[in-house]
Amino acid sequence: MAKPRVYVDGQSGTTGLQIFERIGARPDLELLRIDEDKRHDSDERRRFLNAADVVFLCLPDDAAREAVALVDNPDVRIIDASTAHRTAPDWTYGFPELSADQRAAIAASKRIANPGCHATGFISVTAPLVRAGIIPADYPLTCFSLTGYSGGGKRMIADYEAPERATALDAPGIYGLTLAHKHLPEMQAVCGLTQAPVFLPVVDDYRQGMATSIMLHNEFLASGATAHEIHACLADHYAGQRFVQVAPWGEQGSTLYANELAGTNELRIVVCGNERQTTVTALFDNLGKGASGAAVQNMNIALGLDEATGLA
Repeated sequence: MAKPRVYVDGQSGTTGLQIFERIGARPDLELLRIDEDKRHDSDERRRFLNAADVVFLCLPDDAAREAVALVDNPDVRIIDASTAHRTAPDWTYGFPELSADQRAAIAASKRIANPGCHATGFISVTAPLVRAGIIPADYPLTCFSLTGYSGGGKRMIADYEAPERATALDAPGIYGLTLAHKHLPEMQAVCGLTQAPVFLPVVDDYRQGMATSIMLHNEFLASGATAHEIHACLADHYAGQRFVQVAPWGEQGSTLYANELAGTNELRIVVCGNERQTTVTALFDNLGKGASGAAVQNMNIALGLDEATGLA
């Protein structure tokens, strides 16, 4: 039986390189590599895009749309890591743990939109609570999301790892101050919210890892749900999942560290709080479950393989 052929369009970027790191040595796949000097040749790209069984798009939004337009082979499965198609109705959102039917939808789809990193954390803790009726669709959510600097791509990585760098980079940097971050549309749409959350991302001086938190006033939730009830809801939703787990109640310790799951494809949800207030935090790797690890997981599902193949 022929090996599935895989092509990464945008193979020199951070996500593309990370995908190659996860699948490059796999004997069950045939990796197609375009010559470096032909990466911007439309005819050569078209040939590679249509020769593959699975294509990863690791490109800016406009370039991703252009790449999709070059594909005329109906058998090609596309996994887009850009923002371009995450709310498109004819694309499947690539978070297998979203619902009981999502994994099957990914397996059947030829167009899969890989989630954004901050969006992965927010959706993982919010969507199940909205669907269970605990968080009302019109609840005024706020979200605080801490990420390592590798999420900013090659330029940001170079800035942070430069021998002589700006002293400002020694401290956390709050960005997205216009409150119009590019992940907001998918965060709102996938969770079924009537309004986007107030969302502030923060980048800090460590390479990998994320901690995405929502903060809730229990009295404004449906039936005044307590932190214990929120924990039980999430634990039930993610029961039996390979890569997403809910930490046992009360075992989180006194401090959460955003880099705890760096180097893995795992996502751990931690619920803290009391009768009046609750925080829910998703811990994961921005380059793992937040990007290339999720893309490889989606590829495995699309190809009918064990979804953990090649992933830690």
